[in-house]
Amino acid sequence: MQHILVYSDSISWGIIPMSRNRFAFNQRWPGILELNLRNEGKNVRVIEDCLNGRRTMYEDAIRPGRNGLIGLSQRIEINSPLSLVILMLGANDFQANHEHTALDAKKGMCALINEIRNTILEPGMKMPEILVVAPPPILEPKGDIATKFNGAEKKCIGLAEAYQALCNELQCHFFDAATVTTSSNVDGVHFDIDQHLTFGNAMTEFVDNINLV
Repeated sequence: MQHILVYSDSISWGIIPMSRNRFAFNQRWPGILELNLRNEGKNVRVIEDCLNGRRTMYEDAIRPGRNGLIGLSQRIEINSPLSLVILMLGANDFQANHEHTALDAKKGMCALINEIRNTILEPGMKMPEILVVAPPPILEPKGDIATKFNGAEKKCIGLAEAYQALCNELQCHFFDAATVTTSSNVDGVHFDIDQHLTFGNAMTEFVDNINLV
């Protein structure tokens, strides 16, 4: 069996926009990815490690534990052997309590990639492939999260280009979510249910073309 780790935030956790509820496993994109791959006859398990509010390598002054760098290598060890790690983070780097740009998120993503590659695995285990996903640009934030993400639609400009350049440099796989979907039409940040399906299907096609270890 091949194991894929999705390391992400509330977008992939499947928060239902304008609520604190969660889409079911078969409705959120990591679940759609697993079910699609299994329907193709692949013996695959998708492991969800998705935390609401998680940044790349930055702290949340209000909610502890949102620094994605802390504990990442241990998560790689815990879930090994892994064939693929999907990193889809960055949106929360642009919250109102950070004066960040796309280049700051790029630095954070670089730190995550290096942390994975410096993890000491058990003898005989191979380092997983890494796929970096740029979340689609944040639209105008609405509802309860509007204050938290005030100005984020401007801060996030250039994120996909920054991540693609990083992946070219570090030889990681890259996917720009904006090529297949937008952020939520409801709250401007997350995925609506149809966007989970669209993105999950697109990720299935992309992962199919990766030569997994």
